[in-house]
Amino acid sequence: MSGHSKWATIKHKKGALDAKRGKIFTRLIKEIAMAAKSGGDPDMNPRLRTAILAAKSENMPADNIKRAIQRGTGELPGLTYEEFVLEGYGPGGVALLAEISTDNRNRTVSEIRHVFGKNNGNMAAAGAVAYMFHKKGDIIIPKSAAKEDDLMNIILEAGGEDLKDDGENWEILTDTSAYETVLEAVKKAGITPASSSIAMVPDTYIKLEGQQAAQMIRLLEALEDNEDVQNVHANFDIDQKVLEEVAG
Repeated sequence: MSGHSKWATIKHKKGALDAKRGKIFTRLIKEIAMAAKSGGDPDMNPRLRTAILAAKSENMPADNIKRAIQRGTGELPGLTYEEFVLEGYGPGGVALLAEISTDNRNRTVSEIRHVFGKNNGNMAAAGAVAYMFHKKGDIIIPKSAAKEDDLMNIILEAGGEDLKDDGENWEILTDTSAYETVLEAVKKAGITPASSSIAMVPDTYIKLEGQQAAQMIRLLEALEDNEDVQNVHANFDIDQKVLEEVAG
């Protein structure tokens, strides 16, 4: 069972709300700009290509994407962002990674430490939990959208690594180099993912129930409400119904 994929699905649904769109666009623009620092041609820059795909999936206007690339390459003025990862523990000993992009490291670290402390968690030293995660392409498919055998054939032909049963969803895992190929193969088959991203996927999961489950969701939401947090990865597992109830 994969709690992070359930949370990704719920985030995607919540992200469709207009009230959240501005925040989603801000994160995507930061990611495009950071990726473009390594080169503004998406054909030669896999990270930028992935960031543009994510932006397009959220219906970001092409002009916004173009300007974000130009800020990253220096063609347009913009803030200078620093990227790093903060690690910590949540309720029940759940491991968390928060990917940060900020123009003020000290401010952001202080804010994130406060969020952890206020929500039954605590910051940890670099390397404390990172070893529990591995970077993978992560594609979530509602079971109503595809049969297991059909998906398995698609991912095997496209170079995917694994197909997991995650309750209401199928979860496809790929090597990062095969992510775009597998995602494109899924879409060409007429299957629409609930969510898709390059993610830090945990090796093992901690089952949470009751109060700890509710505390975990509050911590996740508080972290993701911080404008300098690009992504949060965690190794919790919570029953789908409970997750939807506590996430509102």
